[in-house]
This record gives sequence, structure tokens and C-alpha cells, in this order.
Amino acid sequence: MKRIVAVLAGLFALGAQADNYPSKQITIVVPFAAGGPTDRTARDLAEALRKPLGGASVLVDNAAGAGGSIGANKVAKAAADGYTLLFHHISMATMPSLVRNIAFKVESDFEYLGMVSDVPMTLIGRPSLPAKNYKELVGWIGQNKGKVNLGNAGVGSASHLCGLLFQNALQVDMTTVPYKGTAPAMTDLIGGQIDLMCDQTTNTSSHIEAKKVIGFAVTTSKPLTTLALRDLPTLQSVGLKGFDVTIWQGLYAPKGTPPDVLAKINSALKQALKDPDFVKKQEGLGAVVVSEQRMEPSEHKRFVLAEIAKWSPVIKAAGVYAD
Repeated sequence: MKRIVAVLAGLFALGAQADNYPSKQITIVVPFAAGGPTDRTARDLAEALRKPLGGASVLVDNAAGAGGSIGANKVAKAAADGYTLLFHHISMATMPSLVRNIAFKVESDFEYLGMVSDVPMTLIGRPSLPAKNYKELVGWIGQNKGKVNLGNAGVGSASHLCGLLFQNALQVDMTTVPYKGTAPAMTDLIGGQIDLMCDQTTNTSSHIEAKKVIGFAVTTSKPLTTLALRDLPTLQSVGLKGFDVTIWQGLYAPKGTPPDVLAKINSALKQALKDPDFVKKQEGLGAVVVSEQRMEPSEHKRFVLAEIAKWSPVIKAAGVYAD
């Protein structure tokens, strides 16, 4: 009898928690450095979520390192109450292969709340490069074999994955220069300390428009219409057949978060992703808000599992790891 009473009390408490949610500040953990493209989108999302969550305070917390696994592990181990969420990109699918001794399971230690956006990548170069378009760039790379520096935001980052595929597609080895985040990598690219970088449009569009870097191509199968990027060719159109890299992003909660709380967050997410200001900000950065179907938790999880299967052989063949 006591056990039945305890169970009923627990269920009542969960129901009360869901009814009152949110009653305090919500933290969205971003497993990458502040100022980077994922961080920028997360902050736009945090702002858009406030209204559908009844005006609740939504804070972004950056917990960078180890290919995005430090921040992810922080959320996996957090209280399953809906007040600590994870905003992560394609690395959710690459961490299982990239990170040695990963402390959690992507497939089973999170509740999937819905996808947010797709972000194309851009191949960019330092402003002082003698090459001013993609054809000239390929020629310059060929003339400088073994001397070209390719920066990224760290092992396992979106820029690292894109750069890895670019080298494989060209069948050219470059000197890879990992940084602790996109911001310092971009600073060195603008300053001429590195030659090239492949990064998300959310971070490159403004720099290309300001002519602080040279834009050479986009990674999508079709050209982009964003003002700063619309004149750039796709890598497929200039000879790299099948080159199509889009960095998707999604929202997660710790495993065991009450279903009613998850439903509230998903409902708020769907409203936030339809917010005209949020959509406009993403479009201005070259990002595309996902369809309503992809906002569904079940579709989100199905997609991530498929991406794990897609990226695992690529990463293992390259033999790279994020410790």
C-alpha cells in the first residue's frame, strides 16, 4: 500500500511540475565557444523561446571542448526537469566516432525535442590570397602543395568536418590548424595567419559582405540566395561531384524529462521557429529554418541515427579523434 501511495505521489509531483513549467530560468547549453555560428543561432533561439514559454528567462551557457562532448555530457548528467537543455549541431552524429571514451550515448541519454535549422557552409580564404575565385584557388593550391594552411574551430567542429571532406574531394593534404572555437580561427584568417577555412554561413556572410575574407564557394547542392553569397558557385558545380554539406541543429533534454514538460518545450520550439524575427535573422545569415515535420521529436531522432550511420565510416577512415 505504501508503495502505491509513493508512486501516486510521484506521479502527482510530476504533473504539478509540468503544470508549473517553467517556473525558473531555463539554461540552453551550447557545447562550443561564444561568438561562433552555433552560439549565434542558439542566442536567437533563446530570445524567440521566451514568449511561448510565458516570458521565462532563457540563458545560453557555453561549455566548449572535446568535439562538443563536454557540453553534451553536462546536459546528459543534468536534472531531468526541463531547465537544462542542449543546443547541438551535426556533432551529435559525429561524436560517437570522433570522441574516445565518450561518457554518454547519443542514442539513449537524451530526449529529442526537434530540429531547428539547416546551415550551409562556405569555403573562404584570407583577404590577401592571390586567388580571387574558385578556379584560381585550385590552381594556387596546386602550386603550393604542402604549404596551404586550413583552419578550423577544433576537432569535431563543423568547420573541421567540412575541411576534411574538402581535402578528400581534392585529394590534397593541407596543414590543418585547429583553434579553440570559430572566433579565433576567423580572426587569424582575416589577419592572414592561415589561408583557408570552411565555416557556416551564419559566421561567414557578414565577413564576405564586408570583404574581410574571400568567398570561393558554398557547400550546398544548389546556389544560395543570400545577398553576400548569391554569386558564389556550389562546390558540386565546379567539379566536386556529390559535395553537399549542411550543418543541421537541434534541441535536446536529459533522458527522463517528464513527457508533459517535453511537450511544452516542443510546442514552444515550434512557435519560436515560426517567429518572423527569428526566421528573418536566420535567413539573413544564410540558414534555413526546418519544416514542421522535422520539428517533431520522432523525426529528429530518426534523422540523427541516420546521420550517425552516414558519418561513422568517413571519420573512421580518416583516423581523427577529439580527446
